[in-house]
Amino acid sequence: MKSAVIVFPGINRERDMMQALEKVTGQRPIAVWHAETALPKVDLVVVPGGFSYGDYLRCGAIAARSPIMADLRDKSLKGLKIIGVCNGFQIITEAGLLPGALVRNAGLRFVCRVVRLRIENNRTFFTSRLQQGAVVSCPVAHGEGNYICDTETLRRLEGENRVVFRYVEDTNPNGALNDIAGIVNEAGNVIGMMPHPENMIEPLHGKVDCRPMFESLLAA
Repeated sequence: MKSAVIVFPGINRERDMMQALEKVTGQRPIAVWHAETALPKVDLVVVPGGFSYGDYLRCGAIAARSPIMADLRDKSLKGLKIIGVCNGFQIITEAGLLPGALVRNAGLRFVCRVVRLRIENNRTFFTSRLQQGAVVSCPVAHGEGNYICDTETLRRLEGENRVVFRYVEDTNPNGALNDIAGIVNEAGNVIGMMPHPENMIEPLHGKVDCRPMFESLLAA
């Protein structure tokens, strides 16, 4: 499986993501600088977490307008698998690859801790190796992870089984609508999530709860 990780100024989780992908898939991902205009030929592109452009203006808003994003949009329409994690979720949402928006946490504070996620949809390319309804631990680290959308979008997300991850057991760290932690687009090839699964895949992380997500990529 060939993968690429897009790197923006201020992003600081690209190495974590690249290491996770390499550990599970056996292949080193390609780092793609944001100023490039064309993606390499790969099976998967990940937009990682961090603080692109220092989170100025609005989280993800500047990065969403980087040169590489035009090709990412085009290839998303052709079925390229894309994952946005944390700031990556904000970026691909700002770029229009997913509906809704990520705004300031309800508590108006940066949150960094482990939460519990329920797998709401195990038919995606990132969750097929997990049981439907399973609950896993996963770290979060964000100040603007409060997912919001209009009533019609929420109805479609819930009705079309496009909520992939949901915070459970009162661990919602940001006030996200319907406890939404991650969603998938209508075509099923773009996933965005606020938690950081790359930081819970090996014993040194404390748990390996999120390793099956990366194993799902190989299966896909």
